[in-house]
Amino acid sequence: MQITWYGHSCFLLTAETGYSILTDPCDSETGYELKDILCDAVTVSHDHHDHNCLSSVAGTPLVIRTPGEHTAGDILVTGFSSYHDDQLGARRGENIVFSYRIDGLNVLHLGDLGHMLSDDTVEKIGNVDVLLAPIGGVFTINAKTATVLADRLNAKVLIPMHYKTPALHFNVEGLEPLLAENAGRRTHFLNANTATLTRDALGERRLLILDYK
Repeated sequence: MQITWYGHSCFLLTAETGYSILTDPCDSETGYELKDILCDAVTVSHDHHDHNCLSSVAGTPLVIRTPGEHTAGDILVTGFSSYHDDQLGARRGENIVFSYRIDGLNVLHLGDLGHMLSDDTVEKIGNVDVLLAPIGGVFTINAKTATVLADRLNAKVLIPMHYKTPALHFNVEGLEPLLAENAGRRTHFLNANTATLTRDALGERRLLILDYK
């Protein structure tokens, strides 16, 4: 599987077959400029402007924005109901956590998750190979909660998202708290926005930090 980060919570997941899924496209108000991205399907975790900007996508891809099982090409996509806050959605509404079964990997995108997942949801998700987790706090879980959740999901690769970068226009925490929480674990900084991940090369838990440019 090839993964490309466009910034914020937007990733392009491309299977060996060439089928691609885009996650949570954001608008230019975030500071990231997304335009005419080609993909076969899009998942939307919730309807906030920094996660649902379908106008940044070219063509008419399949759009998945509900919980439950969905088939996108040869990829099984499953949405799990959750909340954007720790008050059962009273402050910021609902959120969908999406899993993608792609090239033998279980990839999990947390969207704007605002609370610790329940034991029942963790059990339903199963072991995760690649976890795409918000770490900025304020509007989502923070680095500490993301790290605990990665442990509970037995995630092999943790890729952070939804954190402060030079491009982002609003204030959330940056990478530093995540690095502190995972001191001693392998951390790979890529000077690129694209990486290729395979099951055979997962190894022990590591952080993978992608660039957005």
